[in-house]
Amino acid sequence: MNTLVLGVVFSPLIAAAFGLLLARNRTLQHGIGLIGAVAAWLCSIGVLLANLESGPQLYRLGGWPTPFGIVLVADMLSSLFAVMSATVVAAGVLYALGCKDKVVTYPAFMPLFLCMGAGLFGALFTGDIFTMFVFIELMVIASVTLVAISDNRLGLEAAIKYLLISSLGTLFLLIGIAALYATFGTLTMADIARLLASGERPLLAQAAAVMLMCAFLLKSAVFPFHFWQPDFHTTAPTPVHSVLSSVVVKVGIYGLIRMITLMFTAEADLIQDLLVILGVIGIFFGSLGALGTYDAKRLLAYSTFGQIGFILVAIGWGTPLALAAALVYAVNHSFIKSSLLMITGGISSRSIGKTARLTEIAGLGKKLPYISVLYFLGGMALAGIPPLNGFISKVTLVQGGIGAESWLVLGLAVGAGMITLLYMMRTWQHIFQKVPDEFTKTKPTGDNLLAPSLLIALCIVLGIYAAPLIDLATQTAAQIGDPQIYIRAVLGG
Repeated sequence: MNTLVLGVVFSPLIAAAFGLLLARNRTLQHGIGLIGAVAAWLCSIGVLLANLESGPQLYRLGGWPTPFGIVLVADMLSSLFAVMSATVVAAGVLYALGCKDKVVTYPAFMPLFLCMGAGLFGALFTGDIFTMFVFIELMVIASVTLVAISDNRLGLEAAIKYLLISSLGTLFLLIGIAALYATFGTLTMADIARLLASGERPLLAQAAAVMLMCAFLLKSAVFPFHFWQPDFHTTAPTPVHSVLSSVVVKVGIYGLIRMITLMFTAEADLIQDLLVILGVIGIFFGSLGALGTYDAKRLLAYSTFGQIGFILVAIGWGTPLALAAALVYAVNHSFIKSSLLMITGGISSRSIGKTARLTEIAGLGKKLPYISVLYFLGGMALAGIPPLNGFISKVTLVQGGIGAESWLVLGLAVGAGMITLLYMMRTWQHIFQKVPDEFTKTKPTGDNLLAPSLLIALCIVLGIYAAPLIDLATQTAAQIGDPQIYIRAVLGG
């Protein structure tokens, strides 16, 4: 009964409730929002440290025994993802405090932002698959509302589009959950895993696996469920976009890892082969889409396709070394992508039209050397240039591919990585090196860039001193490699 597990999920929810009560005082509301986000971040670190010391941490809601009650489970996988997510959410709140967007001044913005974070944390920590659905829906509803009220006039259209697509994902998830409950009479993932471990496959079990996989692929915007992502993410307010494209898309990745390492271990080989194929498609589709786009924010949204593809390929290889590489890549990508989106938002906030269209911000950053350095470092990290953390991600990925002896896929992944360097360098030169047009007008001030500066500093630290993250990822891969550790922690025995 580790209360820190509860603190990660409910700190932002409590802050959101107080934020609604203090809607008339924006300064106090935003201050409480920052306190709630930082509290969740500190609790997530505490849970991870407790996990390292004494194994998976639990909190049984209401004190009900498992599997009769809802249990929050923080093993190494969920703890590592929670620290990653809480760091980005806290940075997003910090960025929002200095953001010039009109939407940030709305009384509903901060409570909705915190609810989005709480839904994300709850989905990572719950040990009950139906409660995961509830938390995912909380996250979806909050993010859709935030996009719908954004300053971008296309935000409402993008929100409606995603709401319709998300309903399809909800349908997949609910059908999968219903099939599991009808088959096993339980919703606790550890209990389902225990029953599936017997080797028997009732009629609806494998159908449930297909439904859950489709739902998680949609949440991570993986081909062929990808088409909603560029519009939805690009039109979001910058603080929201920085969370959506970096950590919210990782919920699907988390779900897929849970499927192949805990519940559907017998079908893992087939699922992993499919993930490798989808990953390679995503790598090239995302990279080429980013290379041909017209908007700096949209470029980073397309880039997320490619980066998620690298993670899927590593998960598909399935070896402990490859799984550790996937985790390292996921964490580093979250920090890199979030910082780049914030920096891009800071650039667009300094244009008269508050746009990220490349034709309208060309040369805008020529007189902004500090932002130029930040964007350059973020771009090089995304491309995997040493000594930044993206280089560590690429190295661990290559090691995972060598260990899996998947030479063709590894060659394709390394080759596609060069496209990342191409579109990031081209964009940096376009914004910061090109001579601005005589009609280009800028504002004297823009969004505060403290949050992306801290994230870029973290990217440098994790590049130079990468051992702690690699050790955490290795221990996580070892723990999830034995599903009995999770099952015994939840059910006892």
